[in-house]
Amino acid sequence: MAELIADLFVSIDGFARGVEVGPYFGYGGDELDAWITREVGRPQVLVMGRVTYELMAGLSATATDTNSVRTNETPKVVVSRTLHEPLDWQNTRLVRDLADGIGALKRESDVPLRTIGSLSLVRGLVELGLVDRLRVMVFPMMVGDDGRELAFDGFARGGFELAGTEVLDSRIVLLEYRPAVR
Repeated sequence: MAELIADLFVSIDGFARGVEVGPYFGYGGDELDAWITREVGRPQVLVMGRVTYELMAGLSATATDTNSVRTNETPKVVVSRTLHEPLDWQNTRLVRDLADGIGALKRESDVPLRTIGSLSLVRGLVELGLVDRLRVMVFPMMVGDDGRELAFDGFARGGFELAGTEVLDSRIVLLEYRPAVR
């Protein structure tokens, strides 16, 4: 069975985005860029919700940088009840039911699945017990009143075990967790 990895980028105070903070909360760097390039280059199926799909399809589909080209070539799945096939972004298929669709994909896939963006999707996957690794990239910024979308708002109570840490650019911390076995 394929592993499902959920990636979330958050501020220190737990927001997934903020007003006028820019990409990566304004804390990009060489090691973060290398991490992203490494992750984009791995064999995988990218899983996203409708909002992330619409944003990424509009940006990546016509971009010519190495990471965008690789993302275009990578198999992708969008979970949505409102979109209809055929989808515009190449190598993208539609899944309507989160539990059955992603569960079947995990059983069928030869490569890991990895979420990008999509907080509500990650929340649903965690609640269904479909996430094998939760990676939280913490950026050294408190967005305070400018914060939008609390990353873990609405998540059900659950335990995790720390599986690893990595520091990027001497300021960004990647925390990797696995669901706690009870």
